[in-house]
Amino acid sequence: MNIVTLQQPSRVVFGEGALGRFAEEFRQLGFRKLFLLTAPPIRPLIAATVTELENAGAEVRIYDRITAEPALDEVLEIIDEARSFGADSVAGIGGGSVLDTAKVVAVFAPSRQRVADCFGTGLIERRGLWCACLPTTSGTGSEVSPNAILLDREEKLKKGIVSPCLLADAAYIDPLLTLTVPPRITAETGMDALTHCIEAYTNRFAHPVVDRYALTGIELIAAALERAVKDGSDREARAALSLGSYYGGLCLAPVNTAAVHALSYPLGGEYHISHGLANAILLPTVMRFNMSSDLKKHAAIARAVGVDCTGLSTEEAARRGVERIAELSKRCGIPATLTELGIGREKVGELADAAMKVTRLLVNNPREVTREDAVAIYNELY
Repeated sequence: MNIVTLQQPSRVVFGEGALGRFAEEFRQLGFRKLFLLTAPPIRPLIAATVTELENAGAEVRIYDRITAEPALDEVLEIIDEARSFGADSVAGIGGGSVLDTAKVVAVFAPSRQRVADCFGTGLIERRGLWCACLPTTSGTGSEVSPNAILLDREEKLKKGIVSPCLLADAAYIDPLLTLTVPPRITAETGMDALTHCIEAYTNRFAHPVVDRYALTGIELIAAALERAVKDGSDREARAALSLGSYYGGLCLAPVNTAAVHALSYPLGGEYHISHGLANAILLPTVMRFNMSSDLKKHAAIARAVGVDCTGLSTEEAARRGVERIAELSKRCGIPATLTELGIGREKVGELADAAMKVTRLLVNNPREVTREDAVAIYNELY
């Protein structure tokens, strides 16, 4: 059995009201200059918290211009702003893009290392400023993962930085912060979290310690996602998605993701398709490709997403599980083809070439993915 190392922030606070706990605990830490990253729709949700921190003597500099997945050049500018402010602490309150940026800013604001030199695994030399992450979507699991994904505009490809130094010091997961997330974003981020769990469970380096998180995450997300999409105020569904996303995030450090994510990166880098949407479109097709690698595990996924497998062969159960996931995605309003996204079939070769560069994730896939395989997978999405 291979060895895995579980990593997460030293403090994780989960539940309704965790935002208030963040303010309370931040005051106790004694920091005085908080660089707070967020997005425009989130500011009204945190206004009272910011006022509370300022009344307690903290100076809060808010950066709220993160509206999409961050590019390297943008992140460098944000790091410079944090330095000029003299930040002694960083917090990210938002979706995965905000949280990834906050973690990178916390590490590199006091560092002489170049961000571009740290793409890959284990290249950051030391931890940075104290950092807290508060997710407002249920998708990336960034609040508890050692990963950050940035867009390299020159290569038109998303790239990952993976390091224990990127782990936040604290994560405050408050499902109430997700109640106003629009249906489309709820669907896309939920499918992203589901993909994390599925890819971790079927991973070449899967491990029993991680399998339990992955399967529980699959069960929670599959049961709650459509409910949350249809009624964003469903607090029970929102809490289930927050927990499922958390479990998916815990899977990222020990085993990470695989071909779905590798093949999705060019869609985001070249065509600016959101990360969750790209994963959702690719997930069923890649699962069919991987299914023969472990029919029992794919049948277990089928049971986790609610398929009645009584009397079914293992192969048929696995197949129906993939069908159920494709149906869930469709019911949540997610397109099923690249044509619907305006990406022509003539681009498939370029997409495959770009995907084959993401060796960091392709090596985790339970089946080897050749360029020809990548071309075939993309072609199935038309």
